[in-house]
Amino acid sequence: MEYFGKLGIIEPILKSIEEAKFERPTEIQRKAIPPILEGRDVIAGASTGSGKTLAFAAAIIEKSEKGAGIQALVLTPTRELAQQVAAALGDFSRYKPLRIVAVFGGVSINPQMEQLRTADVVVGTPGRILDHLRRGTLDLRGVTTLVLDEADRMLDMGFIDDVEQIIRKCPRKRQTLLFSATITSEVARLARRYMNEQVEIAAEQYVDPGKLTQFYYDVLDERMKFSVLVHLLEHEKAGLVMVFCNTRHNTDFVANNLRAVGVDALAIHGGLTQDKRNTVMKQFHAQRVCVLVCTDVAARGLDIPGISHVYNYDIPGDSNDYIHRIGRTARAGEEGCAISILTPSDYDNFRRVMHLKEIRITEKQLPAVKRVQISWKAKGRSRPGRPGERQRPGRTAYYKKRSSGQSRVTG
Repeated sequence: MEYFGKLGIIEPILKSIEEAKFERPTEIQRKAIPPILEGRDVIAGASTGSGKTLAFAAAIIEKSEKGAGIQALVLTPTRELAQQVAAALGDFSRYKPLRIVAVFGGVSINPQMEQLRTADVVVGTPGRILDHLRRGTLDLRGVTTLVLDEADRMLDMGFIDDVEQIIRKCPRKRQTLLFSATITSEVARLARRYMNEQVEIAAEQYVDPGKLTQFYYDVLDERMKFSVLVHLLEHEKAGLVMVFCNTRHNTDFVANNLRAVGVDALAIHGGLTQDKRNTVMKQFHAQRVCVLVCTDVAARGLDIPGISHVYNYDIPGDSNDYIHRIGRTARAGEEGCAISILTPSDYDNFRRVMHLKEIRITEKQLPAVKRVQISWKAKGRSRPGRPGERQRPGRTAYYKKRSSGQSRVTG
């Protein structure tokens, strides 16, 4: 605990850190916490899982007082990250209690309106924050600390105008903290425009390159893509697994067909209700389900320990998304594996990924794979050419689990 004490963190937060059994500060905490506590504006390159939440929580909790109105605002790109950050702030402020409220879309706005009346700290997504501002249910005039968490993802998702509108609603005299996995030109422009004499901090990637294995399989027959995924899941010795897809449709397609062949899998994407997404994440965190099939938007910002394998069922069009995906594994000294399954439709995206200097990915010989019967497709979808998808126009198949644990296809 002496290591955290040397950073200038106040005693109530140190007590909660000790109870959380944190032994030593992470690199981003060592570098960012001292200037943050001095009141400096900070722009930091830090990925999910690097410990950045404590870095800004230390300042928010020290400077905020219960019942004094909204004094801090944290903007996040996704609903899940908003909930995660709010929960962490609640844990760190256990011995200096504050009213921390998370606001995001996909749920009723009325309870949030009530909670905001007594809030000290607000964590939220840009769209819902703007909604409250327009309704007059959120007052940011007392904000002294503004945090932009995962700024690159917020801008990638098209929130730049929303973010700037929100920033302009905050007092000019404030502390601004910006955290971003990648400092893109757009992120740098945002910092120049809204930060004052900011301290720039870069932390090494939380992923250990020496413990991350990256390879790919080249599947020439598009119809065999799903079969290859099933084969690998059955034969790789894995813990928790994340399978990334580029679209909601493919996410549902993969998850439903995995369950049809007996693989415990769940899908998470932006098309699900918030309650459903919460349920999925609780099951995955509790390891009641071992395979999470997801889109980049849904998965970004989730801090999930124990991921042993990341599969790219689709290759992302943005090379930064590939970096974020593989960064889910090989964390905190653990070994990890990132596997990409290529078909001809993925070649253009894969070329972009291969241009990255930090990517060291090798090809593996495709094993002998038995074709898996595709049993599920999205209702109303009968377009040919989906990777690995066998079309039956006018029919939607689904699976039912038998008591023996086997699956039966009905249509």
